[in-house]
Amino acid sequence: MDVAILLYEGFDELDAVAPYEVFRTAAAFGADVDANLKTLVPSERVTASHGLRVEPDDVLIGTPDLVLVPGGGWNDRSENGTWAEVQDGTLPERLATLHDGGATVATVCTGALLAAEGDLLEGRPATTHESAKDDLREYGVDVRDDRYVDDGTVLTAAGVTAGIDLALHLLERECSPGVAEQVADEIEYDHTY
Repeated sequence: MDVAILLYEGFDELDAVAPYEVFRTAAAFGADVDANLKTLVPSERVTASHGLRVEPDDVLIGTPDLVLVPGGGWNDRSENGTWAEVQDGTLPERLATLHDGGATVATVCTGALLAAEGDLLEGRPATTHESAKDDLREYGVDVRDDRYVDDGTVLTAAGVTAGIDLALHLLERECSPGVAEQVADEIEYDHTY
């Protein structure tokens, strides 16, 4: 499974880094998973919402099996983050194109608003950070209170740490329950399957 974790200015650190660690740990155990940090445009460094500076692996070219989109910066309407990316429109449009091309799209926290803006969530069950659920409903989404929602080719996770649950679920779904359990044990995460 080729996983592209899509970074943009103002993304929430844990939304991206926690799933990255889950996927990379699975790969270290021999699972067929390759997770990388990607951007839409060439960038030597991306600054996250709490100031962490990250050097992405590459620009997103082609269509990976899975695109994981972190949230961040929605509720305070930051000049960087999901709010700014929705206003710009490029990232939501690209998510729609990637999904149309066969990629599974997974979001963490307010990353769901980016998928919603790309018309990937209308009429679907989905979740996001508790504080953004009303905004998500405005897109015609069937908002749920679950840690994560798997609707086939579009998956969403609730706030921040729910990205770990989502990533473990994806390992269980795409690799095996054993791989997910092994990774959960390694990172000492109490995950209910």
